[in-house]
Amino acid sequence: MTGVCAVILAAGEGQRLRPLTANLPKALCPVGNVPLLDHALARVAGAGITSVAVNASYLASQVVEHVGTRAHLSVEPDGPLGTSGGVARLREWIDGRGVLVGNADAYLADPSRPPGKDIAALLDGWSGTSVRMLAQPVLKETGGFSNHRFAGFSLLPWSRVRDLVPSDGGLVRDVWRPAEAAGELELIPFEGTYLDTGTPPLYLAANLHAAAGHNLLAPTARVTGTCIEAVVGAGATVAGSVTRGVVLPGATVAEGEHLTDAIRAGTSLTVHA
Repeated sequence: MTGVCAVILAAGEGQRLRPLTANLPKALCPVGNVPLLDHALARVAGAGITSVAVNASYLASQVVEHVGTRAHLSVEPDGPLGTSGGVARLREWIDGRGVLVGNADAYLADPSRPPGKDIAALLDGWSGTSVRMLAQPVLKETGGFSNHRFAGFSLLPWSRVRDLVPSDGGLVRDVWRPAEAAGELELIPFEGTYLDTGTPPLYLAANLHAAAGHNLLAPTARVTGTCIEAVVGAGATVAGSVTRGVVLPGATVAEGEHLTDAIRAGTSLTVHA
């Protein structure tokens, strides 16, 4: 899409997901056997945006290797700069364009639309001057925006990007609230499923949603045990049983083990949701 680029924020440490993220960046944690970052890149591509950047900081080398030449890379060597700081560091690359900013850890699913179409409304008829936010209604105001919560993606005009500072800062304080105060924040409804996968319960919920009541078994997974609503990653082994669980790539559920409502990494790390 001419005049609009995209930035996928993938620099965070994923502290709420520890210990799952001790050795794996949150952005590369798989949902439905596809890394979260790849879901975000596919969504942006589906919306017709071909100029894409990804920022990285925590375990940055893994993100850089995974992205390769698919996107422009911005590495923050001294630790994550926050959401607005990460965008500010890409200011020269953005170079006057509007920018669609997405969180790599956002899980969005709209069964009635192919990948990308769920964020198309952010771009449709955009004036190029307002700030747009994909949002869902909440029952009561809980620090959100006019009884809505942010749903993973926002669209920023260059006028709101050019003065951002490449230091620790957040889009809530630096962009969204000022735009709201100026009457320049547009909330764009998202009617599908949105989950912030930053905690084990929500990460598991996203995987189970992707499985849709079935098993999702990677082709290279070895399953000799029992799986019920399980997501089993590449190279994983299940000799025991998994019920409503996630077995990460290369992990093992041994014979006699019963994994329920939990996530398995390695040979023994179990995180219950």
